[in-house]
Amino acid sequence: PAEWVSLEHGHDRRHAVLYCHGGGYTCGQLGYARILASKLALATGFDVLSFEYRLAPEHPFPAAIEDAVAMWDYLMYMGYGARDVIVAGDSAGGNLALELALKLKEQGRAQPRGLVLFSPWTDMTASGDSYTQREELDPMLTNRYIQSVRSAYAPDADYSQPCFSPLFGDLTGFPPTLIQVGEREILYSDSTRLQDALIAAGVPCVLQSWPDMWHVFQMFPLKSAGEAMTAVADFLHQLG
Repeated sequence: PAEWVSLEHGHDRRHAVLYCHGGGYTCGQLGYARILASKLALATGFDVLSFEYRLAPEHPFPAAIEDAVAMWDYLMYMGYGARDVIVAGDSAGGNLALELALKLKEQGRAQPRGLVLFSPWTDMTASGDSYTQREELDPMLTNRYIQSVRSAYAPDADYSQPCFSPLFGDLTGFPPTLIQVGEREILYSDSTRLQDALIAAGVPCVLQSWPDMWHVFQMFPLKSAGEAMTAVADFLHQLG
């Protein structure tokens, strides 16, 4: 299942966003995805395609990645080129967006035009400092939740492998990337370390951090959320 979100008035039909929703790989559907998909469409003027990838524990790894590749293939069959498509994702959807890029690279295929990641989950080993230093600050996520959904998605796996933690993958050749994160979340270091890894790999990367904001704050009716979506539009339009 998938759906397009498009503006009713005139807009840019040359480009599209493939949006991967969050939910720890265990929950989420088109209704959930519609919130950020609508905001992305309004901010960018691009058509946004969201999809219901199969969820754990009924459908563990690699089902979600297989579905993401299938949606990418669908866009290519529709006549889009890789350079016409932005891949976006929040939380576990940010992980999925990165895993899609890794899979395309593994297959020798062209990368998307850019990546837009909201509070991405990049390190399933939970080795970043923020997992302990910011746990009391985070109103949304807990380490217990992270461990629970991780086990549902990939029981007894080696979570340091790039297929689970893209932070540890070979990121050379990745497209320009925008990362947005709140400073009150245990996944904060997942974003800062990803920026470091991308820059080390020679990938243009912008990290935007919001004080006092929490996990995927862009979904909420906040002034900061509006500013964040404006920043997404600015970043994408700068790609040319």
